[in-house]
Amino acid sequence: MKPGILLILGFIFITTFGNNTVFAQSELDTMSLEKISQKLENPLTNLWSLTFQENFSILTGSLSEQNQYGNNFFFQPFMPFPIASKYMITFRPVFPLVTSPVLIQEDSIVIKERKTGLGDIQLLTLFGPGSGSGIIWGAGITTRFPSATAEALGEGKWQAGPAAMFFYIKKPYTTGLLVQHWVSYAGDPDRPETNLTNIQYVFRYGLPKAWSIGMGPTIAVNWEREKGNRVTLPIGLGITKTVRWGKTPFKLRVEPQYSLIKPDDLGTEWNIRLQITPVIKRPGKRKH
Repeated sequence: MKPGILLILGFIFITTFGNNTVFAQSELDTMSLEKISQKLENPLTNLWSLTFQENFSILTGSLSEQNQYGNNFFFQPFMPFPIASKYMITFRPVFPLVTSPVLIQEDSIVIKERKTGLGDIQLLTLFGPGSGSGIIWGAGITTRFPSATAEALGEGKWQAGPAAMFFYIKKPYTTGLLVQHWVSYAGDPDRPETNLTNIQYVFRYGLPKAWSIGMGPTIAVNWEREKGNRVTLPIGLGITKTVRWGKTPFKLRVEPQYSLIKPDDLGTEWNIRLQITPVIKRPGKRKH
């Protein structure tokens, strides 16, 4: 088994079961599912959670006469810590397991391959007021580590840059932006330098019984690429339901997305996102 996969499995086990941690905090027992659902949309929420997200992508472009298929499954713990009485600092690592097509052009012949393995691990750190509703803002840093197990699955560079969020949350609406930017500062000298921006835009409308509809796609811009291969701009429409299994709240989501703009050579045309997010007890916190 790959060391990166072992790292992910170990992190899941420690975060979930370590230090006598159990799913669900006692105060969640009296919190409505609608409230939990809306709090989980906030990048500065005080709820600890684990997100498991599956992204199945259909890729098209001039380099391939046929559709190509990719897959990105990631595990994303969300770990907030209160600072003083009004502020929150959050840590959100992302551990991706990636399957990606590799297209190599030699003498006008495209050779099709597929690679599967660990991608580049990310870590987002945000700081800001811990308000649960109204205008919510935060700022911090975001980093990427060259952890990919194959060249096609990562950038091969140490990357870092600023991150910022601005949300407006008022029942039944959740709207906002989460922006991250990475620039390479070290890594494999034979790999290209990186200059990347991700902009996640969110619009969701809450419905009765902890349902909601809306979208949360991510615009991706690679500033190092030529015009026509630089931007991916998806839209989507998905449905979310928050439930309790036992005492543990779970957020469930399915969201198809279509790219209005994508790289000409090869880019994601369709993406199907499936997500499950259990809320967990903060490690070290005693049960009441």
